[in-house]
Order: sequence, then C-alpha cells, then structure tokens
Amino acid sequence: MKNILLTGCGGAPTINFVRSLRDADPGRKRYFIVGIDYDTHTIHRSECDRSYLCPPAKDPKYIPFLIKIIKKEKIDLIHTQPEIEVYVVGGNRKVIEETGCVVFMPKQETIEILRDKFKSYNVWQEAGLRVPKNIKIDAENDLKRAFESFKGKLWLRETVGAAGKGSLSNPSYELAKAWIDHRQGWGNTVAAEHLTKRTTTWQSLWHKGKLVVGQGRERIYWEMSNRTQSGVTGVTGTGRIDNNPEVADLAIKCILSVDKAPNGIFSVDFTYDQEGIPNPTEINIGKFFTTHHFITRAGCNMPDIFCSLAFGEYSGKYDVINPCEAGLNWIRGVDVLPKLITNEELEEKNREYKEILTEI
Repeated sequence: MKNILLTGCGGAPTINFVRSLRDADPGRKRYFIVGIDYDTHTIHRSECDRSYLCPPAKDPKYIPFLIKIIKKEKIDLIHTQPEIEVYVVGGNRKVIEETGCVVFMPKQETIEILRDKFKSYNVWQEAGLRVPKNIKIDAENDLKRAFESFKGKLWLRETVGAAGKGSLSNPSYELAKAWIDHRQGWGNTVAAEHLTKRTTTWQSLWHKGKLVVGQGRERIYWEMSNRTQSGVTGVTGTGRIDNNPEVADLAIKCILSVDKAPNGIFSVDFTYDQEGIPNPTEINIGKFFTTHHFITRAGCNMPDIFCSLAFGEYSGKYDVINPCEAGLNWIRGVDVLPKLITNEELEEKNREYKEILTEI
C-alpha cells in the first residue's frame, strides 16, 4: 500500500486523478489517498480516503503544513494539480524529499518558464516553431503597438494563470485598456495574434528525459462559452480523442525545446491558425489536463503510470504515442457525470433527427 498526497483535492482536476487511481485499484489495496484543499466548501467534494483543510499555497505556513501532513500520514508520493501548487511545491521539493516523500516533477527552471506564457513563447520562437506573434503589454504604448500590429484582431491574456485567466477576444482598444487597468495587469499581460476557435491538446509523461506515453485530445467546445467575453472558460464541454501525428510531433518539439531532459507531466495546448496549422499556446507543466480521466477511460491510465514511474515500478513500454482508440468522445457538464460515447453514437442521433425532419 502506497500513501499518496494530492493537493487541490476538491477540484475537478484532482478528482479526475483520484478516479483514475480508483480505476487502476478498485479494491483499494495499492493506494491510500490523502487530500488537502484550502477551500472550506470545495474540500467536501473530495473523493480521497482522507482530506484536510490547508493554508493557501502562497501562505508562509503552507509548506510547514504540508510537511506536517506528510509526516502524520506517512506519505510516499505527492502530486499537485493546481498550477500555483505545482510552482510552490516544486520550489520546496528538497525539504519535502527530506521526509522520504517522492516528488516526481519537472525541473523548477522548466516550471518557471512554462508557467509564464511570454517566456515559453520566446523559447518556441527562438527554436523556430510556428507560434502566434506575442507582444508583452508593459505600458499603454505596447497596447497601442499591439493593436496596430494585429490590426485590432488580437487575443489578450495574463502571462500566468489557467482557464483563460484575464483573457479577452478581439476587444476594442478602450475595453482592452480598461480591462488591464481594472485587473492591474500592466506588465503581466500579453497580446497575441488572434487564431481560430479550433483547439487541441497533447498530454504526456516523461521519465528522466525519455518519453513514456503521450495522447492527443481535441476540444470540440468550451462548456458555458457564452458566459465569457473571450468564449474561453477553461472547462472543456466535449473532448474527442485526437491521434493526429502532426500534433504529437509538434508537442514533442515544444517540450524538448524547453527541457532537453523532461521529467514528469507536460500537457501541451494548441490553437489552429487560419491555415489549419496547430500553434502551441502554452504547456500545462507538472499537471494533467482537467479531463485526464477521459484518457484513462479511453484506455491509457496516466495517473497510474505516473505513480508507477515515481516509485520505480514501471515495467511498461516507452515512446508510446496516441495509444487510445480514435472516435471516442467525453461529454461533460455541470452537475452531471461525464459520458463516454463513440462517434457512431453521435452520428446515429443526428441521422434519426434528420429522418424525423423529412417526415414533417
């Protein structure tokens, strides 16, 4: 029995991690899962065996509290899903490892580059990869230059943060300036060339510089996209297995351009440009995508592989690219369980609908 500590245990990303481990260990003989969460309400959604309220990651008491729980619960491995906790835990890995707890993460230098969208953009541009042009907005003159450069068609977003944090799609100059003022975003915002609405991702696991496994997933739409100005909510509505070899190849190049010896989780986001070419927009570093239980249900349980790698127990293959069956869809929503269905099931409903229409 291994004791696993998960942060952000009341959030959907960590719940998906727990569900993946339960799928691998239905008898609960391999993993005992402990969770922590700073939110007094969402912690009650936790599906861990045991959970604790904790300070926020930026609180000075966060790491001492973490160490206390690690020692109390005899934790063997820690995994973090929230981006801020990836950063904080990664930066304190030495003191955590001194307890005997395993920390299986990318290098801190890599985390610091990839959590900053402008830093990662610069690395990819220097590597000759096709990326949407970005302009860092430090002052009003930069914003004016961005509107001139992109002819008013731009994407505004904060340099650090997930789920479309601080983003605007094709705003007016007046709205963009007021938005940055309101969010105190000068120096922490980038403007980028506006691409299409089509997005895809590639989630991967690496071990000491070697690719273990990677799987693509196309995003069909954002859930509740009509509730935001940008149309991006960070909540995938329906995802579909995407085995496009071009996406996998580009993802590997993006990762290796930042870190020549990747270790841990690297999850790459792409948006297609007007010519139908996927452009990298960010790498979710040290964490799986929220919907990674979809990939587990589709046949590739990365959280279980992650734990096996961390404990030196992995005996599977390396360099496995897109092992899941194409044509599988993961349909999600608020207050409903996700549904795994095939393309054929989707098409059958459409055929039935059209047949009835012809009879009216």
